[in-house]
Amino acid sequence: MSVFDLCLTPTGLRFWGRKFPCTIGRGGVVRDKREGDGGTPVGLHHIVGLLYRPDRMACPTPWAQPIGKDDLWSDFSDDAHYNQMVRAPYPHSHEHLRRADPLYDLVLVTDWNWPVAKPGRGSAIFLHQYRRKGYPTEGCIALRRDHMRWIAERAAPGTRLIVRR
Repeated sequence: MSVFDLCLTPTGLRFWGRKFPCTIGRGGVVRDKREGDGGTPVGLHHIVGLLYRPDRMACPTPWAQPIGKDDLWSDFSDDAHYNQMVRAPYPHSHEHLRRADPLYDLVLVTDWNWPVAKPGRGSAIFLHQYRRKGYPTEGCIALRRDHMRWIAERAAPGTRLIVRR
């Protein structure tokens, strides 16, 4: 473990020698992640993508990808595109990445159950902005907007996310 790893602790997310308050899944930290359980999975994960809303902010880094109006994330475990970004129209269960609220204005995507997703093991674990302090997620790690931006500007593809129980 190094200061360049994102490390989830009971008191926040550590990165680059700083600690950021954050919220996690309503199901807490879990060892056996399942779709819909609200758990944040234990493990060594890696950052594999950075998405942002170009209509709401400037591009944070050269490797960030803009979120378009038709961008979705599949959470339908019986589909070949489970736990992948898909485009509308998409007939199965999914999340809209371009939301009316600011939660997904900036998203670090992890490699949880990706690139080859096992059905039922849970879809995307993102780092994103929180709804409000202390409000749990569906399994993601959520931070204050300015903290999310600071982290996104310094994280790179392959940055490790360490989640321990």
